[in-house]
Amino acid sequence: MTSAQRLGSLIKSARDILRKDKGLSGDADRLPQLTWIMFLKFLDDLEKVRADEATLGGSKYKPIIEAPYRWRDWASPADGVTGDALIAFINQEEVRRPDGKKGPGLFAYLRKLAGSGNGRESRDVVATVFKGTVNRQINGYLLRDILTKIDGIHFSSTEEIHTLSHLYESMLKEMRDAAGDAGEFYTPRAVVRFCVEALNPQL
Repeated sequence: MTSAQRLGSLIKSARDILRKDKGLSGDADRLPQLTWIMFLKFLDDLEKVRADEATLGGSKYKPIIEAPYRWRDWASPADGVTGDALIAFINQEEVRRPDGKKGPGLFAYLRKLAGSGNGRESRDVVATVFKGTVNRQINGYLLRDILTKIDGIHFSSTEEIHTLSHLYESMLKEMRDAAGDAGEFYTPRAVVRFCVEALNPQL
């Protein structure tokens, strides 16, 4: 199975799971849900690469997202938090976190990230993205299944990123076609800018 076939199957499987959640009423709910999940996985993969580069360069890396809010802390462990506890961790303002301590929930933490204040620093971008993001899933067991699927994507692989960009574009087209004239969905500029800066494409 090629990388494109594997990723296509993985995304299709995640979308099939999303269809089972009663909190999501259609692709207009499902695509943004899948987008924020993949964004956090992408960000964690990027942070791992940057931390390794800093270590090799003899410096210390200051992460955008601190533990226990990193993907690897709460989403990556297959036996991690699930069910109602997972939904609470994501949605609530204050909650018992996966590390056992009380603190802000995931979205509350992400919305309060702050960089230099110019709006272009990575922490500012993440905060801006999550100020307009809502977790619409109500079944934490289905969400755990999706997290496990998305954890199989390796955003450090150029080939997988390229394949995913095509899959994402086809999902947008499907959503547009299903909704007719009302079907418009735009990836927020802050996300596009962040991804371009993180990937640093060379022409």
